[in-house]
Amino acid sequence: MANITVARFASDVRSAVGSVLVGLDDRIELLLVALLSRGHVLVEDVPGTGKTSAVRALARATGLDMGRVQCTPDLLPTEVTGVNVYDQRTGEFRFRPGPMFHTLLLVDEINRATPRTQAALLEGMAERQVTVDGESHPLGDAFTVVATQNPIEQAGTFPLPEAQLDRFLVRLRFGYPDRDAHRTILRARRGQEPLEQVEPAADTARLLPDLWQEVAAVHVDASLEDYLLALTERLREHPDVAIGPSVRAALMLEQAARALAAVQGRDHVLPDDIKRLAGPVLAHRLVLREDAGIHGREAAATVDEALWALEVPVRPEP
Repeated sequence: MANITVARFASDVRSAVGSVLVGLDDRIELLLVALLSRGHVLVEDVPGTGKTSAVRALARATGLDMGRVQCTPDLLPTEVTGVNVYDQRTGEFRFRPGPMFHTLLLVDEINRATPRTQAALLEGMAERQVTVDGESHPLGDAFTVVATQNPIEQAGTFPLPEAQLDRFLVRLRFGYPDRDAHRTILRARRGQEPLEQVEPAADTARLLPDLWQEVAAVHVDASLEDYLLALTERLREHPDVAIGPSVRAALMLEQAARALAAVQGRDHVLPDDIKRLAGPVLAHRLVLREDAGIHGREAAATVDEALWALEVPVRPEP
């Protein structure tokens, strides 16, 4: 197991998760891409589409320590980060860690938390540490947030500001399964809880440094660098876009493309990697002009339009 490759690791985890979750292979792959890119994930979908189950299954398959926060308007920042508690025996304050001190943190319905509590997550997502009463506490290099939100119920919610949306590597939707997959899910739920059957496929905490190193070694051809930069520039200049992708967005897209290439067993990035990830990585970072929203334009469609307008480079060789 010490010399396991990214492709082998991803295949083993997908098999373990796929044994109990049907029809979500491409979403699980994106979750793995985020983990291997040291990025965070925002899952936006209606209730009951498997968001929480997918994260729980991923945690069990990877063997990563998982925590969960159910967001409500009265959730306090210290209930997420932790708090200093006075110890009467020693006469000193002792730090009691919150749920953020898990490797994989599921933040359910993040838009139901107040901006103050949302901001408490921001430092951990950006710097992988939290500061309580002036003292910093490290979270670990593998700290990953998977946040969910319901896009249809907006009463009593607090939309994430652009600065916080930019901290998520990818935003994705699960959607509904097709009929065959739905039938399989119905039958599986008649017995015991399927998630209890998921066994760890790898000692992920020990393997991650080597997996990250393999991802970092994936080759990106100069022609693909130009392709990626041309895409971000076209989006910045698009008439429907008020604020285009940031420099961080371009960096994250390249890093995610490296991870996807490694997951698929390649040592170099292809144009298809960038095309597949452009929507999940860039769309939530765009701020459309007001008139674009009035006419029903969406950020994802704008990214697709920009991709269609660009000349795809000839398949690069590593």
